[in-house]
Amino acid sequence: MLAVVRLRGTVEVHGKIDYTLKLLRLHKRYHCVLVPDTRSYRGMLNVVKDYIAYGEIDAETLSMLLRERGKLVGNKKLTDEYVKEKTSYENIDEFAKAVIEKRASLKDLPDLKPVFRLHPPRGGLKNIKWHYPIGSLGYHGRDIKKLLYKMR
Repeated sequence: MLAVVRLRGTVEVHGKIDYTLKLLRLHKRYHCVLVPDTRSYRGMLNVVKDYIAYGEIDAETLSMLLRERGKLVGNKKLTDEYVKEKTSYENIDEFAKAVIEKRASLKDLPDLKPVFRLHPPRGGLKNIKWHYPIGSLGYHGRDIKKLLYKMR
């Protein structure tokens, strides 16, 4: 599973890039979505690589995202009680581990919003015009968790 974070705005953006960002549900800066690691999604991410940061997410980071930035319809926080009520898992940590191991899906939580609205990165970004590791854009691999922890 890949975590995708939009880092740049859409002023003077080519139409193809703007359309691809909309397909990924990345409408605003500092929004994050989780997508499966498939060939078609990799192609979409390659189109918008100059506007996003992305990489593989682990269970611990997914658990942190769900716990701190997971929202339900009505702008309510995601809680362990809600996860226990709607799924067969006891808490958010077990559910996140099951999602990473592909035993569960984020769609198993019926009212979970698909977009995580993150805080601007504490301490700032490295460079908004260069790719990783010099800057903050593009493919981060497993190091995406460092960026996500700065933005929680």
